[in-house]
Parts: sequence; structure tokens; C-alpha cells
Amino acid sequence: MPTTPSPPEPRSAVRALLRLWPYVRPVRARLFTAAFIAILASCIGLVIPLVLKWMVDGPIADRDPAGVWLGALSLLLLGLAEALLFGFRRWLVARPLSHVEASMRADLYRHLQRLPVAFHDRWPSGQLLSRATTDLMLLRMFLAFPLTFLLVNSVTILVGVIIMLVQDWTLGLVILVPAVPVLITCVVFEKRYSGAARRAQDQVGDLTTVVEEGVLGIRIIKGFGRHRSQALAFRELSGKLRGTELHKARLLATILGVIVTLPELAIGAALVLGTMRVADGSLSTGTLVAFLSTALALRWPVDSIGFLLAMSQEAATATDRYFEVMDAEPESGRTAGSRAAGATAVPPLAATPGAGHVGGLRFENVTFRYPDAPDTTAPVLNRIDLHIRPGESLALVGATGSGKTTLTALVPRLHEVTSGRITLDGADITAMSREELRSKVAVAFEEPTLFSASVGENVLMGGGAGDEDLARALAVAQADFAHALPRGTHTQVGEQGLSLSGGQRQRLALARAVVGSPDFLVLDDPLSALDVHTEAAVEAALRRVLADTTALIVAHRPSTVLLADRVALLSGGRITAVGTHHELLRTNPEYAHLMSGAPAGEQEDQR
Repeated sequence: MPTTPSPPEPRSAVRALLRLWPYVRPVRARLFTAAFIAILASCIGLVIPLVLKWMVDGPIADRDPAGVWLGALSLLLLGLAEALLFGFRRWLVARPLSHVEASMRADLYRHLQRLPVAFHDRWPSGQLLSRATTDLMLLRMFLAFPLTFLLVNSVTILVGVIIMLVQDWTLGLVILVPAVPVLITCVVFEKRYSGAARRAQDQVGDLTTVVEEGVLGIRIIKGFGRHRSQALAFRELSGKLRGTELHKARLLATILGVIVTLPELAIGAALVLGTMRVADGSLSTGTLVAFLSTALALRWPVDSIGFLLAMSQEAATATDRYFEVMDAEPESGRTAGSRAAGATAVPPLAATPGAGHVGGLRFENVTFRYPDAPDTTAPVLNRIDLHIRPGESLALVGATGSGKTTLTALVPRLHEVTSGRITLDGADITAMSREELRSKVAVAFEEPTLFSASVGENVLMGGGAGDEDLARALAVAQADFAHALPRGTHTQVGEQGLSLSGGQRQRLALARAVVGSPDFLVLDDPLSALDVHTEAAVEAALRRVLADTTALIVAHRPSTVLLADRVALLSGGRITAVGTHHELLRTNPEYAHLMSGAPAGEQEDQR
């Protein structure tokens, strides 16, 4: 499977998380309101120790039952107000953050549709799926809880420390002693946890890829009895992920151990020192109770620092992973004026002396090398010159791996030419919008892909206006079997169309290509999965379609070649011969070899 692209250089969590602002901005009012309410609730919690001080030094010391009942009622109301405010905060953020997650997921999916095929060739599908699911869930959880409580807990700790220092600055300094080692631990933890979080999320993507491949390839796995080897591959990846998660757990346990232990020791020291001062009369009992109650109220904000930092780091790496995809250049960013580096510019045909208007489909000095291929490697296609006249059908023939499919992918701009140009009726395809180009060019691939939709919906993806066009396309592709399905053309074909046979899928893919009556038709071996009788029927119907369009047909069998007016031989990345089928049989040994399957030398003997 494709390897996961290397992650970019790490950057600070804050810089990464700031990239979420465009999504958060529309709901910022509710988020800020929720943060303010949470701060207010936390501060109410810090008032409780002050009420306790009043009760201990006042009504309890004076044996005043009415005062004790008043204090108890005050504590009850404060606790109730704190709980209601936290509940209201939760209600405020639930809906807008669900909207943020949905918006980010929609943007990611929309962007994936606009990215070039070369991007999808490099990226494993599991990595993309994990970014659209697990990573966005992490971001929603971060925005709902850690983001708010990093602020809330910071304010709570600051206010609590001020209250303790005001009550007794000596005991306050004792409590502050662990601050420096805790801060150092947090800095070290953040750096180490960031790398572990990124590694774990990438491993989740790899694991998702294996699961997806196992589900989609279940027939191959069962057919070859490879379930044990697949299970072993899954177990190895799962074991790596488990090891990374345990490493994260150890890091989190370390910081929690420091953050929990040092403040507890400080509280113990403050308790001993405070008790001694109460005993000698320099500190009131109520002040000691209020001080210790405030310190204990700050335990959760302090203890949660490690947990909040961990979630923040995971959210930062999830943000980086999300924007790695969103930052990829979409197809619409490439125009005639922004070719790949090193591309050779070719002037418009009208500007070429004596050229005039050239109709049909034309490849002019086209060279193609895959974007991630080293410059030292030979191009897949090298200086292709080919002209398919208006209304003409041309068969493209070549050995396996000669670049036929790559050449056909250049016409609808699934890949961009490295140099040279392709024109449709004299217009450079890079000067057209992709929407315009793909409304003129229809494609049927050798490996037909169907979606989890009805037969009719799958076919009409290629264009067409309704039932009449659908029926015509099904007839051309000899796909009338669709009418005999349980719900006719409304029958759901299932994921990848695996509920249909290979030949049925290929006929529906062919119907999809012709349903919109395109000006240009590109067919990549469209009849390879058909039996002899069905192939003959499809060819007869397809000839009528080809009479009204300009077509490029990748062919491997003589029967398919005979659909075309002329044939081009692709060999070594070059067009080495062009002519009719019978001409090339007589004059080109390589072509005769490809068409007959006999060794080239034997063909020479037969001529």
C-alpha cells in the first residue's frame, strides 16, 4: 500500500491550534460566554472556604445555631449555583462545537474531491479516513473541554493563590514552593508527549488502512487462504499502536505523579505549620480551615494540568494532520499559466505559423513524469505527438506498462502534463476550467468503480437528463440486465458494486461514459470483462455512438481495435506507429505480435 507521507517539522501547540480560529470564529460568542460562566462557577467554589472561615470563627465559636444554619444554607446555595453554571456552560458549547466539527469534516471531504489523482496515489486511504473521523473528534473534545478549562483553571489557581496569600502569606509561600518543579516538568512533558501523540495518530491511520483493505479485499483473502497473514499484519500494527499508547500512559503517569505529589507535600507542610501557629495563638482556627479548604479546592485545577496538556498536544497534532491535507494544492490551482516546474511552454496553435485551427483531440510534444519521480528517471511518456481528427476513433495499443492508461488520464487532467500540451478542437485543455473540460470529455476506466447508490444514480453521474438518456445508455452498454433487478434501475448496487458481476460493473461504467453524449470519449479497455457474445453486442451498439464523437480507446484485443478508424502503437513511452489495423499488421512486427500473442520472430516467419 502507499506509504504515509512524512509529517512536517514540529511546531508549537499554540501555533498549530491557532489555525482552528476561522472555524471557531462564527461561534466565538457562545464559547467566550461559556468560558466566562465556567470562571464564575469556579470562583464561586472559592467563596465556600471563606464562608467556612466565617462559620468557624463566628457561629461555631460563639455556639450560635442560627448562624450555623445560615452558613450551611449559604454553602448549599453556593454549591447549587456552581453546579447549575457548569451545566449551563455545557449546554452552551454542545451545539456550536458539533457545527464546527461538521464544517471541518465537510471542508475536508470537499477538498479531497478537488485534490489531484497524484495526491491520492501517495496517501493511504486509512490516513485520510482517520483525519476525517478520529482527529476531528479529538478537536471537538478539545474545544469543548480542555480549551475552556486551561483558561478556567489558570484563573482559578491565580485567584485561589491570591486568596491564600491574603489570608496568610507565610502559608501561601509554602504552597507555592512546588510551582517551579511543576512548571519544568510540564515543559519537558509537552515536548515528549507531542511526538508520541503524533506517532499514535499516524499509527491509527495505518491500522485503519489495513482494516479497510481487509474488508474490501475479503474475497482475495478468503480465496487464497491469507487470513492468518492478514491477521498477523494487523496484530503487528496493533502491537505498535499499543506500545505507543503505553508510552503515552507512562509519560502522563510521570507528570501526574509530580503534579499530584509535590502539591500534596506542600499542603501537608502547610497543615503542620498552620496547626503549630493555631496552637500558639498567632493564627485563628477559621483562617487555617479556610486556607486548607482553598488549597484543597485547587487540587483538581492543579491535578488536571497534565491531563489538559495531554489533550492539548493531541489536539495540536490532530490539527497539523488535518491541515496537511487542507494545505495540499487542489486541482483548480493549476492553470495554463502555472504548470509544474520544468514544464516546457508551447505557444497556442493559432500563433504557430501555418497551423491554423486544428480540431479533434491532439497531443503535441507531450511528456509526462510522475510528480514524485526523480528527475533522473526516464519519463513515462516522452514527446507524444498524436492527432485524433473530429469524429474519428483511434485505438491505443501497447504492451503492459507502456503508459496507455497514463496517456488517457492526461485528457481529463487527472494528471498534469510535464511539458507539451493537449488540445480539444484547438483549445488547450489547461486554459479550460476542469468543469468545462470534464463536461466535454467522458471516461470509462478499465477497473469500473461503482458507488453505494442505485444503478440509475451511478449511470447518471456521467451526465444525462433523466430516464430517456438512462435507457439509451444502458442499451448501448448492453446493460439491460438492470431492468430485471429487484427494483429495476432503482436497485442499490452496494459498496464498490460488489453485488454485481465484473462484466455487469463494466457495462454500467460504459453506460456512465456515454450517457451524456460527450464530444470526446476516452475508453480504457472498456470490454475486457465481457464474454464473447456480450462483447459483440456492445461493440455493435458502441459503433453507433463512436460515429458521433471523437474517441481514444485503449485496446488489447483485435475485436476492440476494429471499433476504431485508426490505431496508434505506444512503445517505450513514444508513439512508434500510426495506421489502420490491417496496415500495422502487415508492416509492424511489434504490433502483429501484440495482436496475435505469437513471438515476434514467429510472426516474421508467417508473413
